[in-house]
Amino acid sequence: MKIRKLLSGALVIALLSGCSGTATTAGNEASLTNTSTEGTSSSDNTSVNNADSASTQTEANSSTGTSSDEDARTTEVSQEVVPLKDLCTDYFSLGVGINGSTLENQTLNIPEYMEMCKTHFNSCTMTNLMKSCYILDQFGSQDNLKNGNEEPVLNFASIDPTLEWCKENGMKMRGHTLVWHTQAPGWFFREGYTDDGEYVDKDTMLLRMESYIKQLVTHCQDEYPGVIYCWDVVNEAVEPDAYDPDSYFMCRTMCGQDPNPWYDTIGEDYVEMAFTYARKYVTDGAKLFYNDYNTYQSPKTQAIYDLCSHLKEKGLIDGIGMQGYWGIDYPNDTMIKTAITKFAELDLEIQITELSIGVETETDEQFEKQAKRYGEVFKLLMDMDTQSGGPANITNVTLFGLVDHYREGDTTNTRIFNKDYEPKPAYFAIKETMESYK
Repeated sequence: MKIRKLLSGALVIALLSGCSGTATTAGNEASLTNTSTEGTSSSDNTSVNNADSASTQTEANSSTGTSSDEDARTTEVSQEVVPLKDLCTDYFSLGVGINGSTLENQTLNIPEYMEMCKTHFNSCTMTNLMKSCYILDQFGSQDNLKNGNEEPVLNFASIDPTLEWCKENGMKMRGHTLVWHTQAPGWFFREGYTDDGEYVDKDTMLLRMESYIKQLVTHCQDEYPGVIYCWDVVNEAVEPDAYDPDSYFMCRTMCGQDPNPWYDTIGEDYVEMAFTYARKYVTDGAKLFYNDYNTYQSPKTQAIYDLCSHLKEKGLIDGIGMQGYWGIDYPNDTMIKTAITKFAELDLEIQITELSIGVETETDEQFEKQAKRYGEVFKLLMDMDTQSGGPANITNVTLFGLVDHYREGDTTNTRIFNKDYEPKPAYFAIKETMESYK
């Protein structure tokens, strides 16, 4: 549907370098498989051959008497780079990832990147720097305790520059994320805010959760009004491979070999309580989302449905975020459609929050396969949207990055522009699909 200063210093460096605890590394932002979180996946599919397409078009032009000059003009028009956000405005907003794992390497520092973001997108997501390990201040929290204050201290240096850029440039943002077991510092859950303390009790952890959510959303609302239009309140709480057997929604207990500290300190109630606090303090109309990956896998689809149905009954949720770490041929369209159709039964907004379709090798053939899949996915989403008569109120689709290899060490190849900011075949496949719906 239709939706319309960098800081530095020793404190900031110390804060950002401390993003550990239960966190996994985020520097590359895209190195895992289809079943991973916030990474890419890649597989095979049938290719689309540009040369064959061009040959077919030339033969067709010859048979109808079209001159070579006219053919050249047609090709030039078809390869024109236009703002993608304008092509899907009747369906959903179009988002982009603002990549980076430190203040120094984030894409906010690359003018060309940010200018292209403004051109092609009207929504953005900070892929790392709004996660709790970048915001929580351990030493400040310990000082609070010494002064009789149980609440944690937050430092907003990691998010303020991007929020300011959004405010100045009229860009909306998905707030990502308030509560996640990964990239949450272990000391946040322990006595004395120490690295080796015992876990705090449930009441203490609920106090810390509420204070964290209150401080973060209030800061964003007061300092950058209207910028954040939705929050991923809880991220990835459903896990069919490691869950509490007594949980009605397969509440995650582990992430690999690491425990889920939210579950260990609060229990499965942590999800509902996070939404309860978010609803209490988000006062500017921003929507509240549950966000997860592998949402197309049937046991997980049902568990997410059960969780979100419960939250909706309590008036705590507005939408479901479906991460899109998908391969060229997996999941197939039927799997994605089945999940979207199921979630649409709840009459909640649906957003594709982290769309990333990678390739195994960076060859012309693989990039053509990638392009074909991107085009198919956008066609599927437009057909499923209520604007086309489909069942789902799809309100945003976010590509989790703009250009491949945006900095040294970044190996991601899921994006629609190459490292030289030139459009890849995937850009033109999305453009062609969108234009067919205008």
